[in-house]
Amino acid sequence: MNLLDRYDYAILNALQRDGTLSIAQLSEQVGLSSTPCWKRLRRLEEEGFIENRVAIVNRRKVGLPVTVFVSIRTTQHDDKWYARFAAAVAALPEVQEFHRMSGDVDYLLKVVTSDIEGYDRFYKKLTKSAQLTGVSSAFSMEQIKITTSLPLGLVSHP
Repeated sequence: MNLLDRYDYAILNALQRDGTLSIAQLSEQVGLSSTPCWKRLRRLEEEGFIENRVAIVNRRKVGLPVTVFVSIRTTQHDDKWYARFAAAVAALPEVQEFHRMSGDVDYLLKVVTSDIEGYDRFYKKLTKSAQLTGVSSAFSMEQIKITTSLPLGLVSHP
């Protein structure tokens, strides 16, 4: 396991807030000179602590205002079925998140779409993809909090 120090966490926190920071801006924020900051950033990327840097697009402004949480139950749990189902769901562009769950629900999807008709089209593709016992949809009425930032302050580090 790779141990991160306070500078590494500072770099990660700064980039979670703004992935467009230049090395000069980043090094100033974390209290390092440019070269050590750049080396740490490269190491964090190479070791997989930073998976990607992306732009967060406003889903409403681009015409995808509807968020639906889809609970799926199935009686199928063998490896072959799972591989086929996972590949089919991963290929659906509406799916933002796909989780295998414990408890009463087997899988949970976070889906974004344009409207109810768009969700209906998605639902039909989903139910054709595999044998499912139950599909339940919960439409988000209001997005109260959303973040892509991990709470790194909860992790103890030297």
